[in-house]
Amino acid sequence: MPTPKVKFPESAAKGEIIEIKTLIDHDMESGQRKDMNGVLLPRRIINRFTCALNGRIVFAADLHPGISANPGLSFFITAAESGALDFTWFDDDGSRYTLSRPLTVK
Repeated sequence: MPTPKVKFPESAAKGEIIEIKTLIDHDMESGQRKDMNGVLLPRRIINRFTCALNGRIVFAADLHPGISANPGLSFFITAAESGALDFTWFDDDGSRYTLSRPLTVK
């Protein structure tokens, strides 16, 4: 099972711009390779990522087969309010991988 990880400051001043880094362990099979028997391996990638603060999406990205295995994303948000940052990775097979971490805005 893929393991998501995130890194960002636990607290920030109101209005401060903070960097959030994410990483998920995932093979990101493009659907273009063949196995040892010449059978095409089915595509299975993380195709979408979202980050929400208190239920409101503050960052989203669509991912495509050209993304490498174990995709990492780095993005910036403005610390406007304290709350839960909820991260969701969407897999081609319908799986969702989630992680939630608190952000304290002073």
